Amino acid sequence: MDKAKIVLQNTDIGKDNHQFDDIVKIVESAKDRAYRKVNEELILMYQEVGKYISEKSKEAGYGSNFVENVADFFSENYPDLKGFTRRGLYRMRQFYELYKDDEKVSTLLTQLSWSNHLKIMSGSKSKEEREFYINLAIKENLTHRELVRQMDSGYYERYMLSNSNDLPAIQRAKQETHNLFMDSYVLEFLDAPKIGNEREFQKSILQNLKNFILEIGKDFSFIGNEYRVQVGNHDYYVDLLFYHRGLSCLVAFELKIGEFKPEYIGKMNLYLEALDREVKKQTENPSVGVILCASKDDEVVEFALSRSLSPTMVSEYTLKLIDKNLLQRKLKEYVDIAEETNE
Repeated sequence: MDKAKIVLQNTDIGKDNHQFDDIVKIVESAKDRAYRKVNEELILMYQEVGKYISEKSKEAGYGSNFVENVADFFSENYPDLKGFTRRGLYRMRQFYELYKDDEKVSTLLTQLSWSNHLKIMSGSKSKEEREFYINLAIKENLTHRELVRQMDSGYYERYMLSNSNDLPAIQRAKQETHNLFMDSYVLEFLDAPKIGNEREFQKSILQNLKNFILEIGKDFSFIGNEYRVQVGNHDYYVDLLFYHRGLSCLVAFELKIGEFKPEYIGKMNLYLEALDREVKKQTENPSVGVILCASKDDEVVEFALSRSLSPTMVSEYTLKLIDKNLLQRKLKEYVDIAEETNE
């Protein structure tokens, strides 16, 4: 169900004076609440239908063709009612059976649309992965298209692998930033053939800023590019500057089209110190840096970060979707090694 938007008929008044902004907010807020209530009832209905089908299918008296018979009944008597096909009814049963004993997510189910639930059920291989995407979709308020993109890009596997790095300095940097940044970002939406230097890299991100923020996290608000900071008589320019609502701090992105080099840390420390002294407000936390490189050697990163006083993350990026099967194999290898270590 799409949320309709209010359009002021008198565009001159709405544009110049915004005198009707308050009433527009009232109407939009009411419509949002109505949408959420309708969606909540829809999800509860699917859950109840799924429970009914699950329980009746187990009773011998209803036979193996019970779901087909229910689908035929709805087709003949309620032809305009969508979703009650054989396939749709099986999905409702699956929905009920997956979450009936899962107290951890049961209270969250009505906060997602049915289309998002279907994608999570069909695209997840484990209970942990389903729970991850349910929480992500709610936290980031993901549309169906956005959720599909995150799942197709192996966001869960990349997040889990990112948190598997046990090098001390890298772990410290992750803890200081509450594990909000990943080791690897997928930027397949950028115009790869036109990225020959950092300036083109930056330009391509600005042209696709919405998708970039979806990849790094919706809590980011864009402040500016080539953001000038002054140190002594010298001007320096931060490639991309954001504000992160959750961390309550400025986040500086430095873009590199090659492999990570240790000297990048010193430059980032300079940026962060300048931002903290000249830009950061008293109520905000110390600024954070992210160096985004085409590749990196974790051991070099570990050495470079070991003496750094500022929270800085070094992440690599790829300009095409990573083979999800490869990510799943890497994650399984990590889990197997961790289990062997704990035995």
